[in-house]
Amino acid sequence: MKKEDWKRIFYQSLTGFVSLALAILLFFAIKGFGEIRQSFLWLLGVLKPVIYGGVMAYLLKTPCNFLEKRVEALLPDKHKKRANGLTVLFVLILTILIIYLLMSMVIPEMVGSTLILVNAVPQKMDEFAKWLTGMLDGNEMLQTYANTAIVNVENHLQNWAKTDLLPTMQGMMGGFADTVGSVVGILYNLLIGVIICIYLLLGRKTFARQGKAVLYAVLKTERADAVLTELRFIDKTFVGFFGGKILDSAIVGLICYVFCIIMTFTMGFPNAVLISVIVGVTNVIPYFGPYIGAVPSALLVLISGPVNCIIFIVFIIILQQFDGNILGPALLADSVGLTGFWVLFSITLFQGFFGFVGILVGVPVFAVIYDMVRRLVMTGLEKYGKTELLQGNAADVPKPDGGRTEK
Repeated sequence: MKKEDWKRIFYQSLTGFVSLALAILLFFAIKGFGEIRQSFLWLLGVLKPVIYGGVMAYLLKTPCNFLEKRVEALLPDKHKKRANGLTVLFVLILTILIIYLLMSMVIPEMVGSTLILVNAVPQKMDEFAKWLTGMLDGNEMLQTYANTAIVNVENHLQNWAKTDLLPTMQGMMGGFADTVGSVVGILYNLLIGVIICIYLLLGRKTFARQGKAVLYAVLKTERADAVLTELRFIDKTFVGFFGGKILDSAIVGLICYVFCIIMTFTMGFPNAVLISVIVGVTNVIPYFGPYIGAVPSALLVLISGPVNCIIFIVFIIILQQFDGNILGPALLADSVGLTGFWVLFSITLFQGFFGFVGILVGVPVFAVIYDMVRRLVMTGLEKYGKTELLQGNAADVPKPDGGRTEK
């Protein structure tokens, strides 16, 4: 038997063995999926401080990079090497100050508004019923439906308070020790995470050089260049999305605050600061955020009267239309490039897998996946000479470099 025949038999046997081994591994992986998932969750629990620190460092690296060059330009030559440390210290102090100011404004308002809302609900329900009955005066059938609906809501709230709320409160009191332990654990993880964040920010350039060195040591130059290009694109997508979304939410919160201040002097709107913060913060959540923030805000406005609540709901609808069709696309157009359907699809998909975290990161992650698939399709069509299939869809055709050219 020739040497080539032996090689062919050897590679065929090796391929069959590897395929069988992979099939066995897949079988046991499916069979023990529960144990694998529990092990993965346990590993995530152990690495929580590192994850917290990594996320915080990634969010703060952009302002650090932005300010470092300016701080370095202000320092004399012998102190320029301290620019990185001074920048990290300044950004951390500024972040802590912003969080403190927000909490100092929001928490007292939230506590006071909650107490007022709890005490005012029965009275406001009666006022709302009288107002609605007056609006429907002359139409007995609609009045009957409205009164029945209001009575059903009141009965439902009373039953909920007796059957759900009180047992829940008792369970919370019974599990107070567990709650305290959970809070202590979260604070511990956050504290360690902050320390890790500081180390990562201080050594971000060193870590980048080390990672680049490992990449070029393991892969060929062409492959390493391609990986680096892809990583730059992913970083650009995430930074662009979160930076644009934070700016977008800040503008939305500011517009809401101006409106609430005006309505406070004209219509007696309550809690302008709290309402604006709720609307702005929840707007960070893609797609569902505006609706999540509108519900508690409308309840707070309801304290001052049903007419004010209706005015506020109409304003929120107009504001979200402006944000969704004008402001948001202007700030996020270059970061994700997804249509409304794919945004909703990505949020739904990643929320099912990762919960609230999936809602936050689902859009940029899916934007990266979408871009990769789009470029693979384009490459395949060019290979087989079928690029005419994309005629009429120029917006979906990627640039030759996938939009990764550095300016």
